[in-house]
Amino acid sequence: MSDRAVTIDGIRWSVSLLAERVPHGSAWRLVVGFRSPDPARRSVWATYPTEFSSRSALFAQADRLSDEAVTTLLQQRLVS
Repeated sequence: MSDRAVTIDGIRWSVSLLAERVPHGSAWRLVVGFRSPDPARRSVWATYPTEFSSRSALFAQADRLSDEAVTTLLQQRLVS
């Protein structure tokens, strides 16, 4: 996965992608972390609604996520 960043309201957020094992299962799900350069802002974590049986398949799917999808996920977390 290449380094990614998204910008919302003039703030550039660094994007990190992680694989997390689904509790009581064998599937992996994608967790997206967002970090702002502003130390006053908190980091934001969100689960992307997808699961795969292998980590490599999960990260292959993550590479195909559009910036728009990642930005939408962050916007949803910022409002809630």
